[in-house]
Amino acid sequence: MEHLEILKKELADGSAQLLDVREYNEWQEGHLKEAQFVPLSQLEGYQEPDDAEMDVKTYIHCRSGQRVQLAKPILEEMGFDEVIALREGFVDLAAYGFEVE
Repeated sequence: MEHLEILKKELADGSAQLLDVREYNEWQEGHLKEAQFVPLSQLEGYQEPDDAEMDVKTYIHCRSGQRVQLAKPILEEMGFDEVIALREGFVDLAAYGFEVE
């Protein structure tokens, strides 16, 4: 999948970031090494993520690709420049070769 290869390259060169919008218990069960933990429940209160940069291309993922559809407009309203909601969920991304912790 070409878009995932682009994502890997952009994460490696620092031109993009990856946010995981799953909840704490899911994050604890395993997460992508490159991802930052920004649960949807935190975004719903319109709290800015601590470590996320608003002017960097931002990819978001969840378990199945549904919560990203809720998170995307919230992040855009917060002022994130470019938000890309991945169709692939955590399991798909791990199977594709993203490192899991």
